Amino acid sequence: MFRVLPYQGGTPREISEVVNNAMNGKTNNHGTVTLNTGWATTTTLYDERIGFDSVILLAPLSDSAETDTLPYGEFSKNTDQLAPSSGNTAVVEWTTEHEINGMYLDGVNTSRIYVRNDGIYKALFSLQLANANNDAEYADVWFRVNGSDIADSGKRFGLPARKSTGDPSHLTGTASHVLDLNAGDYIEVAGATSSTDVSLEHFVATPTTPYTRPAIPSAQINITYIAPFSMDNVYVSAQQKGQATVSHFANNTSNKTYGYVIIG
Repeated sequence: MFRVLPYQGGTPREISEVVNNAMNGKTNNHGTVTLNTGWATTTTLYDERIGFDSVILLAPLSDSAETDTLPYGEFSKNTDQLAPSSGNTAVVEWTTEHEINGMYLDGVNTSRIYVRNDGIYKALFSLQLANANNDAEYADVWFRVNGSDIADSGKRFGLPARKSTGDPSHLTGTASHVLDLNAGDYIEVAGATSSTDVSLEHFVATPTTPYTRPAIPSAQINITYIAPFSMDNVYVSAQQKGQATVSHFANNTSNKTYGYVIIG
């Protein structure tokens, strides 16, 4: 703490020291706050200098805070997925989490990808479609949120007839959609086909001849956060005498520390 003056005034030396410190930016209206973990979305800042009309500015101090990112996730499945029976729909399943932040798979309903934060997201799927029928077939695919179909999110992918017995035709079907989501919402990819001979086919990695390549998942999806509700994801959302509520993305990273300055 820097020197403060008594209410009845101070000596010229004391006044000079306090004024010079203030002019050099050395004031007593700052401190640090470390965000709560356990996927918390708020942290309470306690400081007796906070008032109802105070302006509180925040800036990252720790490495964990400075490297914070917007939510994102990539998910895939490395086994085949069969088409539903004629006239029925099915949902694409995901079993592998790749790079993720602020979203997760449901451990029971593996078709559901949950987000931990409010915001506008862009979801992009890639499906490795195969047709084992002698006739041309198609697959209709669309997005769902919380089990409800998203209007105008559907795409039709036409597949040519198979090349020969045991050699199906293939097509990579991709589509994206912008989704307005709340914390706790889940995303699904649903679809229906013109024949049960249509499937999602995976291919294992080939480490030897004729060439090497990584595995090809039957399905893959990338989800990115594209539009925050604030210019910054860490901000003061409410305050009263002596304390303030700091809102932030769902956090489970320790030592995410911010410095703050109280004005007024």
